[in-house]
Amino acid sequence: MVIQLQMATQDLNFQTFRNENAKSDEERAEILANPGFGKFFTDHMVDICWSERGGWHRPRVQPYGPIAMDPAAAVLHYAQEVFEGLKAYRHEDGSVWTFRPESNAYRMQRSARRLALPELPVEYFVDSLKQLVRNDVDWVPSGGEASLYLRPFMFAKEAFLGVRPATKVNYYVIASPAGDYFPGGVTPVSIWLSTDYSRAGRGGMGAAKTGGNYASSLVAQQEANEHGCAQVLFLDSEEGRYLEELGGMNIVLVHKDGTLLTPESSSILEGITLDSVLQLARDRGLATEQRRVTIDEWREGVESGDITEMFACGTAAVITPIAQLKAADFTIGSADAPAGELTMSLRQELTDIQHGRKADPHEWMLRLDA
Repeated sequence: MVIQLQMATQDLNFQTFRNENAKSDEERAEILANPGFGKFFTDHMVDICWSERGGWHRPRVQPYGPIAMDPAAAVLHYAQEVFEGLKAYRHEDGSVWTFRPESNAYRMQRSARRLALPELPVEYFVDSLKQLVRNDVDWVPSGGEASLYLRPFMFAKEAFLGVRPATKVNYYVIASPAGDYFPGGVTPVSIWLSTDYSRAGRGGMGAAKTGGNYASSLVAQQEANEHGCAQVLFLDSEEGRYLEELGGMNIVLVHKDGTLLTPESSSILEGITLDSVLQLARDRGLATEQRRVTIDEWREGVESGDITEMFACGTAAVITPIAQLKAADFTIGSADAPAGELTMSLRQELTDIQHGRKADPHEWMLRLDA
């Protein structure tokens, strides 16, 4: 059955193909009771085509399921793909909202530009989220920090074994219910300093949200796990002295005067959560700095007491306090260090805004279900 929706974005008119094998209310309730993260998916997905000749076309919401793809599809051979990640939150009145989707849309455009992919217009990006959430609104959990994780992604689908930008591309959005990232309460983590591997190099793809950057972090993440650490921190690839980012999160150091310091580099992915945290800090009258930071500055700052808190931030966990950085020949901090007061205060403020428990002074939230 095809339902022609009234809502349109310029020349994109979505068609909806209902999933005749959608989960029952009982099956969905069982999943939402303990969804974990990234393990279950909603009944539908968004699919929009792009071609060099026809531009963006054939937008649809269709049943979630396998994607038909030629074995010669360019993405399988040359990794031409980008993605985003954001969440939908159910507020106390039952409405469903998301956080700064335009920022994700612009970042996806920057990523696409770097990977020689077409740039999806911001309004198409936002509309695709609305279309999916409105069809799968019952999948948005409630309570605590539960949310519906939204994963827009785009890849080269043209069947062609040649090293050039693909002339056929598809954009999709899938969604996965997510429970509390810290079901037992937020606890500080230990992270591992990678000295054998780099996440990205100058002029590379570090500032793009593309799968290759995450693939390159996996072997270092395995090393971190072997040392009892939850995440891995990378240094710059040229000198091996300057902080970059974690495998999937940005890092922030807090000075004793309340200044928030975060590394700056052309190979760091611009974090929307990071940008929001820094803005909330400035709202409190605190100073923020984004500049190059050496590992020695961090170590010496903790030893002298000038750096009093450390945390990582990103979409999935929002803010994760860091207790300790472990390296092959030194450590920074202590494994039993408590979460910082400012760290937890900023985390609470940001999650309260996202979940509708606190006023939204910057108008970051956008309603998806209306």
